[in-house]
Amino acid sequence: MMVFWKFGLAFLAVPKTGTHAYQAALADQAAIVFRHPPGLKHMGIRMFNNRFRKLIPDGPAPIETLAVIREPLDWLGSWYRYRLLPQFSGQPESTRDVSFTKFIEGYLAEEQPGYAKIGRQSQMVTAPDLGYKVDYLFKYESQEALQDFLTDRLRIDLDVLEKINVSPRAHLELPTELRSHLREMRQSDFDLYEEAM
Repeated sequence: MMVFWKFGLAFLAVPKTGTHAYQAALADQAAIVFRHPPGLKHMGIRMFNNRFRKLIPDGPAPIETLAVIREPLDWLGSWYRYRLLPQFSGQPESTRDVSFTKFIEGYLAEEQPGYAKIGRQSQMVTAPDLGYKVDYLFKYESQEALQDFLTDRLRIDLDVLEKINVSPRAHLELPTELRSHLREMRQSDFDLYEEAM
């Protein structure tokens, strides 16, 4: 998570949406950067508004929020591939011996196995019970629009971003019935993605 206090903008880092590359490119411009621990680096809108916003003094402009979200199935595929990395070997989070189908079934289960505990993008960028929603929500696939927004808002020239934290390739096919069940169970995530810029 990065706060550009002078420009009234907080960039919330939804996991698996390429925000690591933006942090590498923009951290020097930010007034505040959370790199660790993951709970702060990947702070959602609920925590930002309830705990962090009150610590930031008023600046030249009120702090608005920005985040990136990914098409839900693509996002889940990215998590699955990420957890194939050797660093997870032998850990409950590893997907090394888990098919993508089993991963999605675990994700939709009432009691999620360790490898499928990843939260939801919608919970990162909205808190409907409190009326919170990120001000600017961009699709992961709309990198040009996001870069144009940041260039204009932060008054910088944003160079081509280096790809960081790229996960290995994997077979990501799903049975049609499971794909439909995922959409039914996570409809709000799909709807939110469609509403994003």
